[in-house]
Amino acid sequence: MLRANVNDLLAFIVVARERSFTKAAAQLGMSQSGLSHTIRALETRLGLRLLTRTTRSVSLTAEGERLLKVIAPRFGEIEEELFSITELREKPAGTIRITAEDYAIDTVLWPKLEKVLRQYPDIKVEFIVDYGLTDIVAERFDAGVRLGEIVSQGMISVCISPYQRMIVVASPGYIKERGIPITPQELTAHQCINLRLPTHGGTYAWEFEKDGEELRVRVDGQVICNGINQILKAALSGYGFGFVPDGLAQQDIEAGRLIQALSDWCPSYPGYHLYYPSRRQSSAAFRVILDALRQK
Repeated sequence: MLRANVNDLLAFIVVARERSFTKAAAQLGMSQSGLSHTIRALETRLGLRLLTRTTRSVSLTAEGERLLKVIAPRFGEIEEELFSITELREKPAGTIRITAEDYAIDTVLWPKLEKVLRQYPDIKVEFIVDYGLTDIVAERFDAGVRLGEIVSQGMISVCISPYQRMIVVASPGYIKERGIPITPQELTAHQCINLRLPTHGGTYAWEFEKDGEELRVRVDGQVICNGINQILKAALSGYGFGFVPDGLAQQDIEAGRLIQALSDWCPSYPGYHLYYPSRRQSSAAFRVILDALRQK
């Protein structure tokens, strides 16, 4: 029973990705009628319709979308492990290109890779700082890093850091002159330091949550930056409130150079995740990097 389910699920994944029984059958090396029978048998056992078929197209039902989202990464991970086992005989070497925010590189990637790279001198790592939602396949990156575990379809996501928290901070001088907000909406009456997002060219809307209520606040101010470190420096210089990772501002808060506001509106959220194409990464070098970064 289990063996039949595994084979049927693998067939379902191929059909769902190709959106075509013809292409999927050719890829699986079976007839279209046999593949159609396999999918119908799977749907019968589950008691759910997974695919909507017409004479011209194949699409996923809501149940099919959910099943694909759950099982495809798992099979991808199994496939990755099988590839890595066959490559244990190879010496890890080559260049691994990773795109990430500078804060993620400074606080997560580099601390975890610094010692590992000394052990593998033939592995090269190239870090590219980018705040946009980079298409890592099109841009020829081996992996990307972003906050949270939600990534594009066809990608595997691996947690590489603990939960993170963004906080609102400003200098004591600014707060003495302008006061401190009690609710996120009051930030619209303050000078705030914006983050420019390269993907769409707009500025980041600050995200807050308290007692189940979620808010996104568009702020304004004299200074706009395209990096977190620059926002921190502007806040230290008294140009208003900045929205930065708590780890970045902690020393300045403890030293009295910054004051935190709206702490009850700034919850923790899933930390940094490494994401990469499920069928692409098979090199020994990438496996070394992945194992080093994976959150223990």
